[in-house]
Formats: sequence, structure tokens, C-alpha cells
Amino acid sequence: MRIVLAGTGSAVGKTTISTGIMKVLSKKYKVQPFKIGPDYIDPTYHTLATGNTSRNLDSFFMDDDQIRTSFKRGLKASNSDIGIIEGVRGLYEGLSPINDVGNSASIAKALNSPVILIMNARSLVKSAAAIVLGFKHLDPEINIEGVILNKVKGKRHFLKAKESIEKLTNTKVIGAIPRDESLAVDERHLGLVPALEKEKIAGNIEKWADVVEEYIDLDALIEIMKSSSNIKGKNTELWKIANKNPLKIGVAFDEVFNFYYKENLESLEDNNAKIIYFSPYKDEKIPDADALYIGGGYPEVFKKELSANESMLKSIKKFSDDGNPIYGECGGLIYLSKAIDREKMVNNLPYNSFMTQKVQGLSYVIAKSLSDNLISKKGEVFRGHEFHYTKIDTQNGKPNFAFEILRGKGIANNKDGIILNNTLANFIHVHACSCPNFAYNFTKNSTES
Repeated sequence: MRIVLAGTGSAVGKTTISTGIMKVLSKKYKVQPFKIGPDYIDPTYHTLATGNTSRNLDSFFMDDDQIRTSFKRGLKASNSDIGIIEGVRGLYEGLSPINDVGNSASIAKALNSPVILIMNARSLVKSAAAIVLGFKHLDPEINIEGVILNKVKGKRHFLKAKESIEKLTNTKVIGAIPRDESLAVDERHLGLVPALEKEKIAGNIEKWADVVEEYIDLDALIEIMKSSSNIKGKNTELWKIANKNPLKIGVAFDEVFNFYYKENLESLEDNNAKIIYFSPYKDEKIPDADALYIGGGYPEVFKKELSANESMLKSIKKFSDDGNPIYGECGGLIYLSKAIDREKMVNNLPYNSFMTQKVQGLSYVIAKSLSDNLISKKGEVFRGHEFHYTKIDTQNGKPNFAFEILRGKGIANNKDGIILNNTLANFIHVHACSCPNFAYNFTKNSTES
């Protein structure tokens, strides 16, 4: 069974409602959560709600066979009965105003999944039916089987909007969430506050689940999911599996660094790596490892705490000075820099980083490798994404860049990926499905270093 919970647009309550549904259904079923698009934060809510790590599905990173294989892999890994997939932005919002690359509709079509449309119904009655009708008629391949109304004023409003939608669009309204400002989610510059940071978020999810249980017809939702037809298409290899030499990779994972695709870690494990988690925030030193992977997160928010942990900074710097491989992505890049807003960091890369008021990179990325490096070979083209408010000051230096940015911004002058000694650090977030040699190259190069 599966369902795509898609919005008519952004900020219609997708994450609140989706997470609440996941939490409620987890009481009876094994639920595997998914998030469409390059999002690390919403999945932390899904994971907390279900106890299963949420996975990303993205048609910019994956072809249809990879989408289907990754979906099935997720269900199998958690031994789940149900796949619940939260959409991104509006159902049809993607890279192009015409095609489906990067949107929720592409995932629904690849998985042959029914769709529930979530709508902000504030001040809407008959117009709500017009919106549903437009979404249904724009692409007849999309199977919109139900509607959830959000921010409904009261019972009278709900009944009128329900009658309008059901009679004029022949689509069942399976729920209506009342207006309640207490259901709002805390945000910061990259989106929602990750669930790993705040204990109260667990309480929020319980509240969302209570609201869902009261105001959504879950039996109707289950019946719609049961109507899912078979997933067509073939299983495919998601990434290269060839490294035979065992190794240990220390992965930074805590309140600060937690932006990782599950598939990236699994691809490393498939290539004979043992993942050892550590906290640059709380631990005194790195673990016994052959290589380090420092992913994205919010080091700019925790810069004073990270700077105060001098023993960890020295431990990472010594690991690098000894010639060991380190791979950093976005937050990992600025943590490896000389300083963040003058708060000293690892100083593995001799460049200062600083926060800005405006977003510096927000894009899907296509990159080409300019030389052999820790994760790719010269000439390889791969995809990823970037989203950051930080900048790296490289004006007085001559960094050796690993990647030419064919789409996106990178660090400077359409270049990204600073190589220094055996470190590679970039603003690009890589997904293993869009860079299928990522794990093989990383593990192979780490065992040979």
C-alpha cells in the first residue's frame, strides 16, 4: 500500500498533516516514510513519528527505475506494510513550467500511486472545487483519489466545501483540519528546525497525530491506499558496488550535522564500509577510522559550541595532516574552514567562511569533475543540490577546485569542491543515485590512502 500526500502549493500544511498521519498509522501498521525532493529536515519528523528512517525520492536525481527500486528497498529495509510519501511544494512544481522533472507528480507516476491533495481552504468553498478540478484535469495520468482541507473555519465551512468538491469534481474529501495556530512548526533559515534538536517536537508530533485521528477519515485513506495497483518497471542497480577492502568511516552525526541521505550511507556500507557515528559537538575526539564524512547541517548556528570543543578540532586537523581522507558537504565544508564568522574551526582549509542575510545557493546542481578526486573521476558528470546562506572567502587564495558547475553556483566562479591534501569539501550535496560511483570511489580511495 502507498500514497502520495501532495499539496496545492507550499505552506499548506503538508509536513504537519503527513507526519500526523504517519504517527497515527504507525500504531497499527509498519510505516515507511518518504519525502519527495532534496530535503533533509522534513524526513527527521517522519523518522521520529514512525521509528523508520525517512528516505528521499527525487526525479532529478533518479530515473523511474531507480525511483521504483529505491521505494521497494525502503519498504524491505523496514519490513513495512505501507509507504507514505510526502510531496514537495505544489503537486506539479518542479524544474520546468511544463515537464515533471523534480516534482511530486513524477514520483506518483513512477510508482503508479494514488494521490491525496492537501489544500489550504481558508475562505474557499466553490473555488476549492475549481482548484481540485484543475489539478485533476491538468494531467489525467495523476490519480487524485482524495482531498484533505486545512485551516477550515468550522463545521459549516467544512460541509459546504466538502459538498462543492465531492459533487463538482467527484473526489472524496477525507478530512478537514481546523484553524489552529498552535499547530505551526518552528523554522529557521534553511527551513524547519530539525527534529533532532528539540525535545518538544516529539510532543508536537503527538498533537498532530491527535488532530489527524480526530479530523481525518483514516479508514477512507487506507481504502485509497489499498487501491494502489502494481508498481510497473524493473529493479535496477542504484550504485556501483565493487570495493572489496573493509574500512571504517567516521560519520559526523548529532544536533549540528545530520543532513545525510540514507542511500549515501547505505551505498558506503554496500562497498564494505563500517559506519561509526561521532559528534563534533559533544565528543572529545574522532573515532578510530580510515576516513571521515562530515555532512551538512547547522554549524553556523552552533559555531561557538563547535569552536569551544578544541580537542575535537585538533583531532580532525591531525587526522588530515596525517594524510587521511576527509569528505565534507556544505556544513562540513564550512566546519573544515579556518573560521565561521571569526569563530575558529578545524582550519583544514585555509579560508574563512561567514553567514550572509541572503541565500547564496538554492538550486539543483549538475557538476563535472575537473580531476580525479575522493568521490569521482575526471570527466564524470553527476547531480546534486545546494542550499546555504554561507560564503567561503577564497579571494586571497588559489584553491584547487574539483568540479565545474554546469548548473548551480558552487563556491566561486562556477567552481566547487576544494581539494587540499586528502580532503575534498564542497557546497554540493550529492545523492548516491545521481552519482553512482560516489561510494565506490570514496571507499576505494580511502583504503588506498
